[in-house]
Amino acid sequence: MAILKIIPACQSYLWGGQKLKTDYHVKFDGDILAEAWELSCHPDGPSKVADGPYAGKTLEEYLKAVPTAAGTNCARFKEFPVLIKLIDAHKDLSIQVHPDNAYALKNEHQFGKTEMWYILDCKPGAFLYYGFQHPISKEEFHKRIENGTLTEVLNAAPVHPGDVFFIESGTIHAICAGIVLAEIQQSSNVTYRVFDYKRKGKDGKERQLHIPQALDVTRRVPPRTDYDFGDKLGFCDSFVSDLIKLGGNSADSVTDCSSFHSLLVSKGSGVITCRSQTLSFQKGDSFFVPADTGNYSISGTCEVIRTAVPPKNTYLPNGNRV
Repeated sequence: MAILKIIPACQSYLWGGQKLKTDYHVKFDGDILAEAWELSCHPDGPSKVADGPYAGKTLEEYLKAVPTAAGTNCARFKEFPVLIKLIDAHKDLSIQVHPDNAYALKNEHQFGKTEMWYILDCKPGAFLYYGFQHPISKEEFHKRIENGTLTEVLNAAPVHPGDVFFIESGTIHAICAGIVLAEIQQSSNVTYRVFDYKRKGKDGKERQLHIPQALDVTRRVPPRTDYDFGDKLGFCDSFVSDLIKLGGNSADSVTDCSSFHSLLVSKGSGVITCRSQTLSFQKGDSFFVPADTGNYSISGTCEVIRTAVPPKNTYLPNGNRV
C-alpha cells in the first residue's frame, strides 16, 4: 500500500506568526498561521491526502475507504485517536487546561487531551508555563484567576530546541511567545481557558474563559518529574512517538499491521523509499505510512518524528500508567 503525503489543516489564531510558512513550508494564504494540523481526523481541522487515487480526500475519508491502513491498535477507539500539529506561538497562548477522557466524554462528547510537546525552535530566554510552583487550594486558584495574579504561582519552565514536555490531562499550561513546537496529542479540541490577558477576539470582545470547568479538572500541584519513556519521546494509550536522527545515512522501519506510522519532518531533508515508491521530503512535510506497508526506509540529513498507536493498556517504563 502506498505511503501518503499529507496536507495539513491550517488554523489562524490571533497569537500565531509566520514561521510555519517561512521555515516549515506550510502553504497558507492568510497573514497569521498559528497551527498546522499535520495528521488529523478531527472535524475542526481535518488533514487531507496530497496525491494518488485519494488526492483531495480527507484522512478520515481515506481511512473509511481503507480501514486496514489505520492498523489493529486503532480498532479499540471509536474515533481516530491521535492528532499531530506544528505550532508557532508568536505571542503568548492563553493559560489553559484540558480534561481527562471521563470528564470530556461526559461534558463535551469527545476525548480529553493528554499531549506531548517537542520544542523545535525558540527565541533566547523563551519559557512556557507547566503546572504550579507548589500545591495551592481550589480557593486560592479561583481567587488568583479573578485578580490576575495566577502567573505568580505557575511553574515557568525555560525551553531549548530538543526539549520534551509531557502534558497529562489536568495539567495547567501555556506555550509562551517565541516558541515553535510539534504537538502530539489525543484527538480532541477541548480546551478550557483559565486566563487570557484580557485579549479580545475578532468580534472585539474578550475571549471566553471556562473557569468553572477549569476548577473542576485542574490538578493544583507541580508537574510530574518522574517520567521515564526510555528511548521514546513520550507515550500514552493513544500515541507513542520517537525521534529518527540521520546524518546522511539511512534508517529502516516496518509497519506490521498493528498501527500506521506518522512521519513529521522536523529538520532537514531526505527521501522515503518503499519498494517502487520514492518520496522526497523537506522540513515541515508530513507522511502517513499505512499499517500494512511493511518495510520502508528513510535516508538523508534530517530529523523525523515518528508516531504510532500503541497496544492497549500502555504503561510507562517506571511502572506508572498514563
